[in-house]
Amino acid sequence: MKDFATSEDPRVQAQLDRLAALSIPQGRLGLETIHALLERLGDPHKRLPPTFHVAGTNGKGSTCTYLRFMLEAQGLKVHAATKPHLVRYNERIRLGGKLISDEMLADLLREVLDAGEDLSPSFFEVTTAAIFLAFAREPADACVIEVGLGGRLDATNVIDHPAACGIATLGIDHEAFLLRPEEGAPEEPLARIAFEKAGIVRGPAPVVTLAYPESATLEIERAALTAGAPLHMRGRDWDAAVGDVIEYSDRHGELVLPLPTLPGTHQAENAALAVAILRHQDQVTVSPEALADGLRAAHWPARLQHLSSGPLTRHAGAREVWLDGGHNPDAGVAIARHFAGQRLHLVIGMLANKDPRALVDPLTQSIASIRAVPVPGHDCHGPASFGASALAADSVADALTNLPDDGLPVLIAGSLYLAGVVLEANEEVPD
Repeated sequence: MKDFATSEDPRVQAQLDRLAALSIPQGRLGLETIHALLERLGDPHKRLPPTFHVAGTNGKGSTCTYLRFMLEAQGLKVHAATKPHLVRYNERIRLGGKLISDEMLADLLREVLDAGEDLSPSFFEVTTAAIFLAFAREPADACVIEVGLGGRLDATNVIDHPAACGIATLGIDHEAFLLRPEEGAPEEPLARIAFEKAGIVRGPAPVVTLAYPESATLEIERAALTAGAPLHMRGRDWDAAVGDVIEYSDRHGELVLPLPTLPGTHQAENAALAVAILRHQDQVTVSPEALADGLRAAHWPARLQHLSSGPLTRHAGAREVWLDGGHNPDAGVAIARHFAGQRLHLVIGMLANKDPRALVDPLTQSIASIRAVPVPGHDCHGPASFGASALAADSVADALTNLPDDGLPVLIAGSLYLAGVVLEANEEVPD
């Protein structure tokens, strides 16, 4: 499976093979195992520099990327942990701006796997422990950590004293895990999602959020009050108007910032959240100039990425080819907003456990044709799931080769797993 990836380095591959053998024991949910594993490793999560912890349904990875680039524009050394990886497992651990080396990665994974062998840790618990161990051993000025699944029970949620917590957009995703019945948890779906995401809140660190419907807002307010965490919500404590620039305002004053280079209005919203996170904490200083420079420099693969000419995109001729890993309804709305008023061909590969209409419905007015492709190594939807007119293609290359000769752009979307396959085939491996 793409979760575990492969490596050309035999030492790394040996540890990835051990990771691939791990699973979550049936019915086990909680933080007890990650705490036990970290204790055996000397509790590295308690020895981190100022740490920014970000949750959300969509946008959390982009928000973390903006945080990293703005902190680096200030001249700071930053460690970052984002997920999932697209091509190489190394993408999950970035030290001082560079992906972790194969040599260090092999040693870290072996150390963590050996330490927790009798604990039966999951893939995510081992990965998280390796991240904290690397971040504690390599000096830095700040860390940026993206939550994996949910927040409350995510393996990263052992950070006791973050510099700040952030919550990006909220939507319905991973229903089997995040909406499972549980005593004491809200029953209304979006409120339950907010309850899970707000589980990362830790007083007295500030928590900075976007604006949400009332049911979700109440859950976040409750979590902040219980934790003793100052809550800074968009529309109350800060705001941003997005046009040709970002007009940002909070109690510290007003800023006019450039739009990020990442396309899409939703990316400007994610960028504004990252700015608000930095301006509502007091452990790291970032100047307005560094905020602007970071927004200009930030890049994040497979998020409305305009692919370069390469071995894969050449199958599409001279037309534009875009790539996005979005797979839920909120992502579909964001993508549709970017392509509003345009016609395009959709090449889609989506896992069988995802809603096949999540992208197709929002994009209805833009779609000229749909070609369904397999996601290698995964069960996925066939063409019938995307409508009567959808066609099947054996691969992305096959889909691109057989597009009508109309010059319309192409969007490849539906899965981050598929996005990784596309980037590797087009020789645009993230670095």
